Amino acid sequence: MKYLKAIWFNLTFYGANLVMSVLLSGSLFFPRPIIVKAVYVWLASVAWVEKHVGGISYRVIGREYVPDGACIVASKHQSEWETFKIHLIVNDPAIVLKRELLNIPLIGWYMRRSGSIPIDRAGRTRAVSEMMQAARKAAAEGRPIVIFPEGTRAAPGESRPYKRGVAALYQDLNIPIVPMALNSGLFWPKNSFFKKSGEITVQFLPPIPAGLPREEMMQRLRDELEPAALKLLENP
Repeated sequence: MKYLKAIWFNLTFYGANLVMSVLLSGSLFFPRPIIVKAVYVWLASVAWVEKHVGGISYRVIGREYVPDGACIVASKHQSEWETFKIHLIVNDPAIVLKRELLNIPLIGWYMRRSGSIPIDRAGRTRAVSEMMQAARKAAAEGRPIVIFPEGTRAAPGESRPYKRGVAALYQDLNIPIVPMALNSGLFWPKNSFFKKSGEITVQFLPPIPAGLPREEMMQRLRDELEPAALKLLENP
């Protein structure tokens, strides 16, 4: 029964993604705001499948800490799950992601046209420069910029070194940074065929104001985000 349930959920989940991405593909020929609305409809439909087929729901606490207008949302990254939820949790986000993801047929087109911020991990200085150029444009439009400071997924309870990208954004854009903790890995483990029913929690923490020295901001981000994420593992 466990295997049958997992097979049914995965077929339904990824099938829904495929169907919605194809049905809404006409939006790719329209201006960006139309594409963003289409992405929202797509991901909301997939969230419905998660809840009613897989028994996986979610709640967001601390949403009031996300300011209107431009800010940096620095999120923990435990699972594939949050990549399907950012557009539902944060309004019109500019997500910092690996450039190679833009090469995925259809899905990559949505990422590119919706205003994501690609970064070439092998590009070093040039990659950061290109990221900053796209980030400045997003900030000027008043959009929140979402970045995973660790640069990759980490299992629940695991902490990886924070990459320099988040500090570069903070220093250059001079906007507040909002830490975002979550416990998605408890229910949607990395690279796992099996998912666990339950309620995932996403928690925004009070913003770190703009203008702090680089090292102070990085230390404060880690000191606030890591304990909050651990607490969500203890008390889902």
